[in-house]
Amino acid sequence: MANLSGMPPRAAIEHLVRQVVYQRLGKPAPPAAQAPNALLVNVSARHCHLTQAAVEALFGKGHVLTPYKWLYQEGQFAAKESITLIGPRSRVISNLRILGPCRTLNQVELAYTDAIALGFEIPLRISGDIAGTPGCMLMGPAGFFEMEQGVIRAKRHAHMNPDDAAFYGVKTGGMMKLRIGGECGLTLDNMLVRVDKSFKLEVHIDTDEGNACNLQPETTCELIK
Repeated sequence: MANLSGMPPRAAIEHLVRQVVYQRLGKPAPPAAQAPNALLVNVSARHCHLTQAAVEALFGKGHVLTPYKWLYQEGQFAAKESITLIGPRSRVISNLRILGPCRTLNQVELAYTDAIALGFEIPLRISGDIAGTPGCMLMGPAGFFEMEQGVIRAKRHAHMNPDDAAFYGVKTGGMMKLRIGGECGLTLDNMLVRVDKSFKLEVHIDTDEGNACNLQPETTCELIK
């Protein structure tokens, strides 16, 4: 996530420093320093995307989501508003964060450990591919909203613009690997590539994956084919 101070993320600063150091040394830079943009890896905690109709059912007619924290991708934000998710065994997750702006479909994204705790069996899906997925009940301060479908575990993915895609030699819909360093280092396969001119280079993994590798701000990460 982008911080509220407007400062660039640590990964971007380190990337620029590496480029300058290698230029002054007159030495060939490693691939990570040659890349046009810094790679930022963020853990995407459980959250939901809602339509305006769902927001109004939960918070009242005419309610508009209020930005709480702007995310790394332009125009995306974590809203001040949160809701309660009621699972099939009447188990609940409170304070489920809503991400804005509103979308054309309703979707809840959980890690597998979240789903097990709630009693869900959820599929691994690309965001937006919700056909045949479980539904749930959402509760807000003004009422309830029943989702007939839309509860998923989001497939890990990399956002990148066309310059990034050209550097890595990939296209939208392709797959890459994310190599994560540190004492709990691992490599995550089947990283979906999403390319759009509006995207910044960013990988999203969920809390299960982030905990497995003990991802920290200083952890080294590398995208590979």
